[in-house]
Amino acid sequence: MALPFALTLGCDVGIVVEAIGGTSAGQAAAAGFTALALIGWYGIEYLRRLKTGGRERALMNLSRGEKLQKTPLTARLDQLLTEARVILPGAQAVLGFQLIIVVTSSFDALPPSSKLIHGISLGLVALAVILLMAPAAYHRIVFAGEDTQELYNVGSILVLGATLPLGLGLAGDLYVVIARIAQSPGPGIAAAVTAMLLFISLWYVYPFARRWLAGKKLRTFVR
Repeated sequence: MALPFALTLGCDVGIVVEAIGGTSAGQAAAAGFTALALIGWYGIEYLRRLKTGGRERALMNLSRGEKLQKTPLTARLDQLLTEARVILPGAQAVLGFQLIIVVTSSFDALPPSSKLIHGISLGLVALAVILLMAPAAYHRIVFAGEDTQELYNVGSILVLGATLPLGLGLAGDLYVVIARIAQSPGPGIAAAVTAMLLFISLWYVYPFARRWLAGKKLRTFVR
């Protein structure tokens, strides 16, 4: 996650500096801030890792081979609500930008198909926000804040279900942006499909595959 953010940060700074000081200054700023972010987020840590942290990493690797203990219900519920709180601000920020763009003059210049897709994407992100906020309301209204297995089951379905409309909404707006930049729907469709495939792979396929492999290893260990 830090790598694409570092690249994006460098590009954004480069665009601003280019508008002020020209192309050369923008390119230098983009390269400099990207390198600075990579050094701060990767370089220093890996250099430090060569001299320290070996004992802690060894203990972590050892603990992974031990029999897994079932996490208490209270801890699982805390994790569930925390995950919802982590996703929610990002979804709310996207929703805010989606609402703002509708009242700008540039939105009027979009083709009708892009306006429709943006509207659908806005609705999907709004649905994701509703689903992400629902576990907290369910926790407070139904069970008066008490921890129950039913709350965990319902909350898990709501949080996991929220990622699908969120991914579709992001992919839809990505289509609008790329199609606008390229002045053609083809690149927009390709970008949206690629993004959706990445979302599905990282949010569903990979976690479920890791879960299946972990369960297989655990069953082998128990035997």
